[in-house]
Amino acid sequence: MRTILVLAFALIGGTAQAQQMSRQQMMQLKSACEGDVRRLCSGIQPGGGRLLGCLQQNAANLSQPCTEALMAAKAGRPQP
Repeated sequence: MRTILVLAFALIGGTAQAQQMSRQQMMQLKSACEGDVRRLCSGIQPGGGRLLGCLQQNAANLSQPCTEALMAAKAGRPQP
């Protein structure tokens, strides 16, 4: 879970905005993107922006729920 939260912080533009995310938003993001991280980036060692780079390289292959959760998190709103 820690990896997903670190990833969420990186993907939504830094810690200031990430700190404003509610626990509900973080859990939605984790739930929506965990499978994508495992599927697309399983061989990537977390840290140093490597997971973020992997997901950016695979942006076209992200699941719709993950994409929507990331967009909602970046906009600062919970998913419906």
